[in-house]
Amino acid sequence: MALPFLPGNSPNKQLGKERFHKSQHFDYSNGVHMLVGSAKPGIGGELLADQKIKPKYSVYPQGQGSHLPSWVAFDKQALCFEAYFQEAVLQSRDETYRIRKCKIFFYLEDDTIQVVEPEYKNSRIPQGTLIYRQRIPLPPPDDDQFYNIFHFNISQQMVLYSRTFTLTNCDSFTRNFLTKLGVHLNDSTTVPDDPYSNLREETEKSMKPLRPYERHDTLKQFLDHDRKVLRFFCLWNDTGSVFGDSRDLILHYFLADDTIEIREVISPNSGRDTVAKFLHRSKLPKCPARMKQPGEITDRTVLNVFASPSQGKRFILDSLKTGAVHEDFYKDCDLTVGGEVNVWGRRVIITDCDDFTKDYYRSKYGIEDFTPVQYKASTAPQTLRPVPPYNGFGSEEDSLSSCKGLLPKPPKADFQKFMEKDRCGLDSNVLNFRAKMVTTDAVDRDRVFIISFYLCDDSISVFERPQRNSGVLGGKFLQRGRIKKPGQELFKSELSEYFTAQDLYVGVTLCLNNKHFQLLDADEYTFNYMEQHAEEFPKANVGNILSKLRSTPEEKQSEIRKFLALSDPSNTGFIPYESLRGLLMGLDCGLSVHEVLVLCRRFSEREQPQVDLGLMLAVAQDFLKKKNFEELPDMARAFTHQDRHN
Repeated sequence: MALPFLPGNSPNKQLGKERFHKSQHFDYSNGVHMLVGSAKPGIGGELLADQKIKPKYSVYPQGQGSHLPSWVAFDKQALCFEAYFQEAVLQSRDETYRIRKCKIFFYLEDDTIQVVEPEYKNSRIPQGTLIYRQRIPLPPPDDDQFYNIFHFNISQQMVLYSRTFTLTNCDSFTRNFLTKLGVHLNDSTTVPDDPYSNLREETEKSMKPLRPYERHDTLKQFLDHDRKVLRFFCLWNDTGSVFGDSRDLILHYFLADDTIEIREVISPNSGRDTVAKFLHRSKLPKCPARMKQPGEITDRTVLNVFASPSQGKRFILDSLKTGAVHEDFYKDCDLTVGGEVNVWGRRVIITDCDDFTKDYYRSKYGIEDFTPVQYKASTAPQTLRPVPPYNGFGSEEDSLSSCKGLLPKPPKADFQKFMEKDRCGLDSNVLNFRAKMVTTDAVDRDRVFIISFYLCDDSISVFERPQRNSGVLGGKFLQRGRIKKPGQELFKSELSEYFTAQDLYVGVTLCLNNKHFQLLDADEYTFNYMEQHAEEFPKANVGNILSKLRSTPEEKQSEIRKFLALSDPSNTGFIPYESLRGLLMGLDCGLSVHEVLVLCRRFSEREQPQVDLGLMLAVAQDFLKKKNFEELPDMARAFTHQDRHN
């Protein structure tokens, strides 16, 4: 039953509406009132009667597809189609129509289209970009809509601004993209022949020019061997000339273009002026009789030059190259250690080469003999300068640098070691040991210390754990720094030895600044690091430990076998750790406490803790609750998709 049309009984269409703005429909154009907003909506953005809004940049409605905007999801992605169109030629005797090939690009981010025609040589047609990138409307009567991705397919025609294009093919990316969208692509078609283009190709092939262009393609050699240079060390013996002597040279052979450059090695205080180059980079001829005059060597030879008063001058080019001058230049195969090179009349001997040159000849020519030529007399051994003993001021390295020059330089740290062993994320590169003080004092014996060794600079720091009611304040016990080993003379010429990472292991007693500490234990990271780098830490090398056990006398080995049999009567293959440790330490096999720990860790059975499913779910729910996660249906669908077999 319909309600009567009375106040309060009719529904209010404006209820809940918040926008009441009006669109601008009228404007002035050259002083004339005109309707300019025929496509604009009515009050509040509502469509007028029989009004349609042109679609936006995508064929999909908002809310579907990826959450990313199109200009992010499809950035720098475009579909490429090969096409052609036929153009009529009216004012030409040789052709009536012309087939013009082009490429059509469809940009996915904003549905824009660009048409580009490749440029052809001597075509006299304006080519390049035929249609700039823009949204193109459909032909009438659908000109209120634009082309989208589903309007493209192979072997079909498209009308772009009254010009009909036929799509013939597409690239692999376009084919895969449209196939994933569910578009059935047609088979590729061929471009019809253009009679005039075929006529031009036949004409160009039949032409025999009087001056053909000879092309020497060196691009591949340049791309393969660019910035690759062979270096040879050479000797030029110039003692035969007046005031001549032997000179050391460096010959550079550039593989990119087979050119040679020679530089002279001028030693300090030799009395010679420094020159830029001994020989500029150029091709070096093998038999240089004399320098060629300009124009003596040309690419082409002119024959039968004559002049006639009536016909003028005539030149006939030698196409057979009968008068061409061929000259051999040095190649990489001509340069060997111990060989000679004729550098414009100078006899240069190759004495040696660098490692890259050796690898090049070894891989390409199979040469293995690179014995250098000995031409220099053996120099007298340099006498070592005595270094004065350390005077006690500053560090030993700093005092030693003041003895090496008038301007003392600060000692350089091992930067490479610092970069390799510095803290990187969760990898601290710090070895931590628990230690106690070796003393007769009852109070100091109960104090617990943490000794940290920093691998980046071999420094040591000592920290004392605070203990309640002990009467000793905890905290920093020894500031971080390098510590010298005990028992060394203070004032001496040689540098002192410092503690290294190999000196720290469980069971050892260290003397740090006249305080003796015994290392009792280490953390898990320290054990893992030392076992992973067993080649640096002999105490953590399982191979060395087993070798020590094999080298023990036969009586001790038999005693170990008896103990293992008694400790494992059920033959399970496992014995308690304390029993094995007591046995190895009691037999005096030459193993330290750290080595026994490493051996037990290597052959121990580590039980994996059982997974508490309730705790895992509680942690996951708490994490999702903190992140305000609300997409629970999507998560359930994702779990169902991953666990298809339930």
